[in-house]
Parts: sequence; structure tokens; C-alpha cells
Amino acid sequence: MMPALLFILLCFALFSGFPVAFCLAGVALLMAFIANLMGAFDLSMLTFTPDRVFGIVTNQTLLAVPLFVLMGITLEKARIAEKLLKAMESLLKNAPGGLALAVIAVGTLLAASTGIVGAVVVTLGALALPTMLERKYSPELATGVICATGTLGQIIPPSIALVLLGDVLSNAHQKVNIEQGLYSAQTLTVGDLFHGALLPGLLLAVFYAIVVFIQLLKAPKMDKSNIKPLKTKEMLLTFITPLSLILLVLGSILAGIATPTEAAAVGAIGALVIASLSGEMNKESFMKISRETLTTTVMIFTILICASIFSLVFRGFGGEEWIQHLFEGIPGGTFGVLIITMIMIFILGFFLDFIEITFIAIPIIAPILFRLGVDPVWLGVMIAINLQTSFLTPPFGFALFYMRSVTPKEIPTSAIYKGVIPFIAAQIGLLILVWAVPEIVML
Repeated sequence: MMPALLFILLCFALFSGFPVAFCLAGVALLMAFIANLMGAFDLSMLTFTPDRVFGIVTNQTLLAVPLFVLMGITLEKARIAEKLLKAMESLLKNAPGGLALAVIAVGTLLAASTGIVGAVVVTLGALALPTMLERKYSPELATGVICATGTLGQIIPPSIALVLLGDVLSNAHQKVNIEQGLYSAQTLTVGDLFHGALLPGLLLAVFYAIVVFIQLLKAPKMDKSNIKPLKTKEMLLTFITPLSLILLVLGSILAGIATPTEAAAVGAIGALVIASLSGEMNKESFMKISRETLTTTVMIFTILICASIFSLVFRGFGGEEWIQHLFEGIPGGTFGVLIITMIMIFILGFFLDFIEITFIAIPIIAPILFRLGVDPVWLGVMIAINLQTSFLTPPFGFALFYMRSVTPKEIPTSAIYKGVIPFIAAQIGLLILVWAVPEIVML
């Protein structure tokens, strides 16, 4: 029962509020030393730790993470979102709920060019929320659509979540192939995951638009008289910047011209050039961008290294065999295991963020599903959609916290929670659709 006890102690440590990375490594090492005194753990297992750390910091795929973070933060500082929002509102001024649809459209473009959830939610909240409230949008709809739209960066490539998930799934898939003697079998790549997630991500944006239309059926007519029309030339210039970057980064990956890491480098340089040309780049802003990039990158890699230590101790306790035994008892075969897996990830999303779930749960579950013959790309997209809900589900939905930080005090937190419910339903709806029609991923 040591693997189960390890998980229980980890849950208590996480709920204590102590930093996640140090909870992972601390609980694992504490349990390892105690179990060693009892003769239940061989400390020589820990000698693999340096090799694992070296493997993480020299991983070419993970090199894309700081580059995509740099690209996203730079574009945020270049005020791309503000310009796009004005252009989209002018373009959609005659459509019902034009501003809400503009938020979704801008969020989709930002997701395809930045992939950073927190920055998008805060930026769109600061820019669009006051205007939406002024135009008589309900607080629930206004905050809900901004929260949900901000999470599109989780599923629409180039997404940092997909990079991290792709690396974890690739390692698991390669391990299973070796176990089965398939040494020449093609393994999963981050590019495959990007390709598979593109259409589901765009479909989710459409689902969000449908939610907005349904909610606006009972809303009062909105005043659009103060929307300033933009000239065609000005609108084209506004759209050229993000679309060019999307074409460079995402287009080169999907066309097979560049790897995600190479495309991330091009995107980071492109974002810095865009910020410089827009006049938003100076020494102070460059230093701020660098610090934010460094902080985010260190946080991700620290969690990854500590999760690797936790995984090592978990395996030392025979955790993989324990999980395998539990899953073998689930009725319904592969279908039953998938159902339990998706429900478990959804529930974990109430308490953990996507990085923690990706590094703790997925390395344990994925090999079992691959042994059952589940397609790795399809599974990766299903997990990515499921993980996206973790940003919207209370009590620890990070998009809710980001939204609260830019929402007027007179709007209660309960309004934000109510506002995201229809959009969580849309995410679950997409999950069901991708399950029922896997060709959406395989196109």
C-alpha cells in the first residue's frame, strides 16, 4: 500500500499551500527514507536522479517552452490584444453580441500566437470587461466569455501545455514500444499533437460563440452607436501582425518545415521585432519581459524535475504495477479504463493545474492506455481538452483568479463562477464529440 500512502501524503502536502514542486520532491524523499528504514525501499533507486535531471535540461523538445513563453509575453507587452479587439469589434458591430464574439475571435488569434492563459484573461478582462458591462452584458456572460476564451491557449497550437504533454506522452509511448519489441515504431511528436489539436481547438471557439448566441436570446438590445468604425487599411495592418506570426510558427510546424523548437525560436524573434516596430520595446520593457520569461520557465522546469523524483520513488514502491492492477479490475475493457481516466483527470482539475496533472498523473496512466492500443495523438488531444477545464473549475481554477483580479468589486465572485458553467459544458461537449468522432483529430 506504499504507492497509495505516497499519493495520500502528497494530497495533504498540496492542500497545505506549500509550493507544488517542493511538495512533490519532499514527500517522495521523506517516504523513501522512512521506507528504507523499514526495509521497503532501496535508496540506490535515487542514484538515477542526476541522469533524469540531465535528460530534462538537455531535452530539445522542452527547449520550446521558454521560447514560446518569451513570444507570448512579448506580444502581450506590444498591445496586440488591444488593437485586435478594436478591429474585431468594428468588424462585428452588426452581429448580435458583436463585442462578445470579438472577444472570442481575438482570444482565438492570441491563443494561436501566444498560448499563455493568464496574460490573455487579464488583458481581455482589462480591455473588454468595462465596455461589455457598459453595453448591458450581464456580469455572468461578460466574465464567463473572457475566462473561457483565455483558456483557448491551452488547446490551440502552439500551446505550452501541448509541448509539455507531448513530451510526457512521447516518453511513455516510446517506453511501451520498447517493451513490446517495436524498436522501429514511430513515436508521438509534439508536432503530431499540434496537428491533431488544431481543428478541435477551433471547434471549441465555435462552441463558445454558440453559447454566447444562446445566452443573448434573452438579453436586452445593446447600444452600438459608440463603436468607432476603422478604415480598411488600418484593419488590415492590425491583422497582418498576428497572422504573419501564426503563419511563421504554426504553419512551419504543420507543413513539416520546422520542429516546434525551431518554430518557437522564429516566433520569439518575430515577437521581439513586432514589439520593437510597434514602439513598445525599450530597455525597461525588455528587462521586464526577460524576468517574466525566466520566472515562468524556472517554475515549469522545477516542477518537472521534482515530479521526476516523485515518479522515481513511486516506481521504486512498485506503483506502476499497483496502478496496472487497479485498472485491470475496471469493467468494460479499454472503454471503461478511458472513462475512468477522463473522469479522474476532470476531478483532479478542480484541485491541481495542468502542469501538475501532466507531470504527476499522465506518466503513470498513459503507458497503461498505450498497452491497450489507444492512439497516442487522439489520447493526447482528449487529455488536453480535459486539462483545459481545470482553468475554469472552482475552487482552484486559475482563469477565475485572473478574472477576479480585473473585475470591479461590485461584481461578486459567484457571478464569475456562474458565468463559466455554460463554457465548461461546451468543453465537455467537445470532449464527447472528439470521443465519438475521432476523425476530427486524425484529419
